[in-house]
Amino acid sequence: MLKIWAKLMHGQKLGKNIIYESIDSYSPDTLYSHIEEICHKLDIPTPVVLKTHIINFHKFNYTTFTKHDFVESIDFDSLVIEHCIEK
Repeated sequence: MLKIWAKLMHGQKLGKNIIYESIDSYSPDTLYSHIEEICHKLDIPTPVVLKTHIINFHKFNYTTFTKHDFVESIDFDSLVIEHCIEK
C-alpha cells in the first residue's frame, strides 16, 4: 500500500492538499503514474518528473516540484509530495 501526502504550497503556507492512496507498492518506475493521478485529483497540470525528483523521493521520502517543473502556468509556488510511512 502506498500513501502520499500531496500539498500545494503558497510561499510557506499550505494550500490545497490530499492524501493519495494506492494498492500498488512504491517503486521508482511507477512514481510518474502516481504523480499523474495526484495531479488529476488536485486538478493541476502534471509536472515534468526528472531523475532528481525520483532520487529525492526514494532517498528522503519527499520531493518538491517548483513552477519551473511545470510546462503550463500554475497559481501556487510548489507541489510537495511526501511518502507517508506507517510504523
